[in-house]
Amino acid sequence: MGNGPKLFVFLGVTFIVIGLLWHFGFKNFPFGKLPGDVSFKKGNFSFHFPLVTCIVLSLILSFLSVSYTHLTLPTTPY
Repeated sequence: MGNGPKLFVFLGVTFIVIGLLWHFGFKNFPFGKLPGDVSFKKGNFSFHFPLVTCIVLSLILSFLSVSYTHLTLPTTPY
């Protein structure tokens, strides 16, 4: 059996945890309103680029990816 079932279990647990945190814990967390996010508004035009939010999400996803890789790779004895 390959890593397919492990991947789906890992993704399922990850999405459940993110959903629970989003519902109960991240209501007050200002995604998209962090210091360093660029916002510009003039007249009818508004521009918003969440730069710091993108960096934070990238770090979180990188950590999850490395964790998954570390958990699923077989250990080889030396």
